[in-house]
Amino acid sequence: MTTTATEEDLGTRIEQALRQRFSERSAAAEHYGTEFVALWHAAAEHALGGKLIRPRLLIELLRALTPSGLTAAQVQRAVDVAVNVELLHFAFLLHDDVIDGDLIRRRRPNLIGSLVERRGTDAAEPALHWARSSAILMGDLLLASAVLGFARADVTDDGRTRLLALLEQTIFETVAGEHSDIGLSDGIIAPDLRTILSTSSYKTATYSFVLPLRAAAVLAGSSPAAEDQLTAIGRHLGLAYQLQDDLLSVFGDAGSHGKDAYSDLREGKETAIIAYARMTGHWPGIELRFGATDLSDADAREMSDLLRECGAERFVRGLVQEQLGAVSTVLAEAESAGTLSAAAGRTILALTSRIEGRTV
Repeated sequence: MTTTATEEDLGTRIEQALRQRFSERSAAAEHYGTEFVALWHAAAEHALGGKLIRPRLLIELLRALTPSGLTAAQVQRAVDVAVNVELLHFAFLLHDDVIDGDLIRRRRPNLIGSLVERRGTDAAEPALHWARSSAILMGDLLLASAVLGFARADVTDDGRTRLLALLEQTIFETVAGEHSDIGLSDGIIAPDLRTILSTSSYKTATYSFVLPLRAAAVLAGSSPAAEDQLTAIGRHLGLAYQLQDDLLSVFGDAGSHGKDAYSDLREGKETAIIAYARMTGHWPGIELRFGATDLSDADAREMSDLLRECGAERFVRGLVQEQLGAVSTVLAEAESAGTLSAAAGRTILALTSRIEGRTV
């Protein structure tokens, strides 16, 4: 018997399943001391309540790939896998915050920041070390939980083999992308455009888009050829998404997108915007204050204006359109070959439209 659960219902089910996973771990942590329990409670508080972009993408595509409708068992299986995708996402965020030294995410304290606040202002350095160490350890635990969740998925032996191979490649590429990103930030790796784009693809596209799209294909029993096409689609979508993120940070309305205004300019983040600007005559004026942690909003706005004047904004918006156009090309080829259905194409094109018009 098929089920017609609404998007709201599915979002609720994913949230409930996540909450259950954290509740079970919090209960198990009681045997290991109150601080360990508190860590799990704090992690749950920060992991729950998000947009669930990746789990929703997985289930949206799975439904499109299953024209006869999903049974209750198939929905539960998809929710279980989607929860593991979200746990992997949160694990990466925790490690990323440690690497970047961030205490804030989305204008509120992240897990590290909240653990520091719990300790008060006394003994700030020990509290910070404690909080960052806790984030590393929690990230490790959630990463392990996601891997075990994929291994225990209620699928065929072939499906499990495909899911685990996908997960292994996802973790490997994401770490490679993060490693390259750190090298760019620290000046170890030259910030040329090709390297920056490949770093963004591995760091963002692989686990945020390729993973949920291909996992949906595995759960639907789609062919390896469909997985290959979804890999290409996911890479193009993920790169477009990251490029949009870079544009929002420099040229967007902070009141709308909720990110720290001009944070990329203060951090000296090597993006496609900056890579293009380096090749123009405007760069000497931009370079003077690029990466200054005390960069004022007024100076940042001036820098943003220079980046616009030199053509960097226009160039990167063009890159976004190239990536989204490439999605349409791969989709057309896949539909012509019969490896992806028209329904799957419509789902992906709807996602493309959301990225194209993204302001948050």
